[in-house]
Amino acid sequence: MSGIADVARLAGVSKSTASRALTGSGYVSDATRDRVVGAARALGYVASTSAVSLATGRTRNIGVIMPYVNRWFFAEVLEGIQASLLARGLDLTLYDAKPGTEGRRRIFQDFLARKRFDGLIAVGLEPAHDEVQRMLEIDRPVVIVVGERGPTSTVAIDDDHAVRRATEHLISLGHREIAFLGGGGGTNWAEVDRRRLSGYRLAMSQAGLDDHAVHVRSDVSLPGGYAAAVDLLGDTRRPTAIVGVCDEVAIGAIIASRRLGIRVPTDLSVVGIDDHEYAEMFALTTLEQVPREQGAAAVDLLVEQLDHPGRPPVDIRLKARLVMRASTAPPDTHESTVAVDMRDHARRRFWDE
Repeated sequence: MSGIADVARLAGVSKSTASRALTGSGYVSDATRDRVVGAARALGYVASTSAVSLATGRTRNIGVIMPYVNRWFFAEVLEGIQASLLARGLDLTLYDAKPGTEGRRRIFQDFLARKRFDGLIAVGLEPAHDEVQRMLEIDRPVVIVVGERGPTSTVAIDDDHAVRRATEHLISLGHREIAFLGGGGGTNWAEVDRRRLSGYRLAMSQAGLDDHAVHVRSDVSLPGGYAAAVDLLGDTRRPTAIVGVCDEVAIGAIIASRRLGIRVPTDLSVVGIDDHEYAEMFALTTLEQVPREQGAAAVDLLVEQLDHPGRPPVDIRLKARLVMRASTAPPDTHESTVAVDMRDHARRRFWDE
């Protein structure tokens, strides 16, 4: 196996010059660097991570911390982060910090303090104040994907804009009885859900529909949206349209409507936010965000901070794009009713299948 001495000999330079050329730890002319890099490639030599770390003070490793790794949004963001890091030759250490777990406590109290990374990307954590402080105390650049503006750089979609656009789309079709579904299920109130609910209420208010605004709480998941929609749509005074806090909740509402015999979009229009991988399958009209782009943008911000320490935090709010499919239409003027006892039937069918 070739070593740095072999590279230096082939390039006709000293070992220290070859090391500087390959690690970037000191000045080397462009011509010399090209000659050393060419020699390394010819010999199949790759500088070890530990050697680069000793020379530069960097680990070339980025820590990524998120509450879930098996949910669509988080998995997509992670793919965007990984692809961008690989393109830069950087490693990734993933921390799975599920809310309320002992594992999460240990990650913030112990693992982050070891500083085995050059920077940290936190995805959708909704961190408590003490967790934010611990991330700042590690004295490494931090970028947050989906979070409030604050002392760190952030990347997210403009949630207020996305929900206002979704609600205004339904209003433009002629809907007045529009319900907002999702958020606040149990004791779980994520800040992103609050922002989306606020955007819905603002759009309804600006259209003079304050008295028609209805928020139905549910867990932010497909089963949560389904269960809440069964109760909402089983009422004879049901809305003509639903804005889901996210696509999973909106898809749950579509499934519930089908079980209750309510036609989408003839009897009920449904719009979501995300452009989830299942959105096309359910012909869901939605506001598209691209999580992989958010992951890549987070890496760009982090690398920029690593290369230029001291630069002020940057807040990026991406605009979601309305994707028209077949789940929205003008309201049907023919009033239909649904038997209330169908709710129990729909629940049984959903959970039994």
